[in-house]
This record gives sequence, C-alpha cells and structure tokens, in this order.
Amino acid sequence: MKKIVLIALALFSLGARAVTLETLETLQQRFASQPVVRASFEQLRQISGMAQPLTSRGQLLIARDKGLWWQQVQPFPLTLLLDEKRMVQVMNGQPPEIVTAESNPQMFQFNHLLRALFQADRQVLEQNFTLDFKSLGGERWRLVLTPVTTPLDKLFTTITLQGAEYLDQIALDDRQGDRTAITFSQQRLTPASLSDEERQRFDF
Repeated sequence: MKKIVLIALALFSLGARAVTLETLETLQQRFASQPVVRASFEQLRQISGMAQPLTSRGQLLIARDKGLWWQQVQPFPLTLLLDEKRMVQVMNGQPPEIVTAESNPQMFQFNHLLRALFQADRQVLEQNFTLDFKSLGGERWRLVLTPVTTPLDKLFTTITLQGAEYLDQIALDDRQGDRTAITFSQQRLTPASLSDEERQRFDF
C-alpha cells in the first residue's frame, strides 16, 4: 500500500500552467479549468544502499469527473485507479486489489486527501503540509510540501514539485532515506472530454 500512496501523492498537479502562479488560489483555479490531462511519465526510485535507481515508465490520465488512471508499462504492467469511492491496483494480470472506506479506512482517508491534492485545495493542503512556493525566474516555479500530519509525516520528509507551463517533475524524499523522482512529458489537455476507450479505463 505504501507504493500506492507514493505514486499517487506524486500526481496532484499535472495540469498546472504556471505563467502567473502567485497564490494557491490561482493554482486551484487552473486545475479546475482543466477537465482532462494526459501525460507520459518516467519514475526513478533511488533506494538507499543501491547503486542504480529503479526505473519505471508509463502513461497517466486525470479526469476531473472520473479520477486518476495510472498505467506503468515498464518494467512490468501495473495499473492504478483512484476515484472518490475506491483505490484499485492491478498488477501483472492478477485480480484487482480494491480498497474502500469499509475495507481500509486509513487508505481511504489517503484517497480523500489525494483527490483534494488534484484540485490544489488550499484548505486541505494547509491542514496537512507547510507550503513553500517560490518563483525561479521566468515561468519556472517550485513548490515544497512538508507534511505536518500523521501518517504523512512518518512517510515523507518533503514532496517537491517543479515546473513551468506544466508540472515537469516531482521529487519525494522519504523517512528511510530513499528518493523518488517522477518526470512528466507530452502533457496534453485536448481533447477536453474522454474518448469511449478512455472512459472504459475507469470501469472495474
């Protein structure tokens, strides 16, 4: 389950355009104006004591009315789905692993938090993190989130987002000394509605 949280926490601001990001209110407005975001990702996980990072690649889809669909294709197939009612993980063609409020209240609480992160909900962010936003010149920006609530503060030291017109990279530093960097590319906001095939991805 930690892997689910690690991946999902990394994804909340893929659609951000950062030309004039002075406040979280501006960020939230930008997210709300983007009903669908598509992107490719590469994830490098540096584990303490290992010389080479673990690398994974894939595609993701964020739909405001549906949730998050994350599909890893390398080094092995893994699909993650988050919506307002559940978290679903499918690995290597195995039966789906489904988490709901009834089966795992703590994980479902994470789900609620993650959906708020997708929307850059300032109230929820400030309840769970201290926020440090900086302009790096031009359109470049950085947002550092430091957890202040449990269990987030037991898992992560910081979550750092950097980007320009879009979010380009997220770095997660955890309490075990490991670091995960996720780089996004080929971000696409059109078409603004899901195709039939994309809609089916959310059906489990």
